[in-house]
Amino acid sequence: MVGTASAPALLAQTAPADCPHPFGLYDNMELVYQRQDDHGKPLGTVRERVVRLDSEQSKKQTLTTTTVLLKSGTYDAKNRLQHLRDLTFRCRRDTAFTDGLTQLNPDQLSSFRDRIFAYSPTPLAWPNQPTVGSELPDGGISVDVRSSAVHIAEVYTRVRKRRVVSQQTITTPAGTFSCYQVEAERESATVARADIVMRTTVRVVDYYSPAVGLVKTEVYDKKGRLAEVRLLTAIQKAGQSAEKAKYKVKKS
Repeated sequence: MVGTASAPALLAQTAPADCPHPFGLYDNMELVYQRQDDHGKPLGTVRERVVRLDSEQSKKQTLTTTTVLLKSGTYDAKNRLQHLRDLTFRCRRDTAFTDGLTQLNPDQLSSFRDRIFAYSPTPLAWPNQPTVGSELPDGGISVDVRSSAVHIAEVYTRVRKRRVVSQQTITTPAGTFSCYQVEAERESATVARADIVMRTTVRVVDYYSPAVGLVKTEVYDKKGRLAEVRLLTAIQKAGQSAEKAKYKVKKS
């Protein structure tokens, strides 16, 4: 059974994170997400662990940027590692930025073995206190796929038409959080030539808390049907063990 956090706990989780610790991230903290299908069946997990926190000031010392390096591992339903990659989150003033690489499905590159990849990410902005109805900047990533001599293809994922539509309270096994609901369109494509494009477009609904980051993500296919859910199930601080939790999402 999933409990509801007490009022003091909820208040602590709704307070905007300060820039030295964007999304409330500290050294060695780990966030655990469960991937589920439209019936709530587990598809696997994603574990993101903080390995380094840094900060730097502008030359005039008027702007401080905090940088968080995370190790992100994707595991299948049998807890076998599928993908491992480094992510960089940042924070400036009142806005945190997640790595555009988070939007790329590694399977998009699986057919290009022994090739050279040049990544060009565009971070996604997450203001601490956005206005409902406001639009957020686009983000994502483009990958130039090459051999040692020639360009082969461009692989990209672009998140656009991002809009803050509401504020909601979301309860997961990790707690109860006051979240902003952000709807967007995510386009993924492989472009071999101008006339050879394999493209997929889905609708994405993110629920994010400035205190802990993304709490829940829903992906809908081109027919508007729920295809996948990613849910924050545990927040593990240094020296703690993340509890295993099962949480099913009911079909609406």
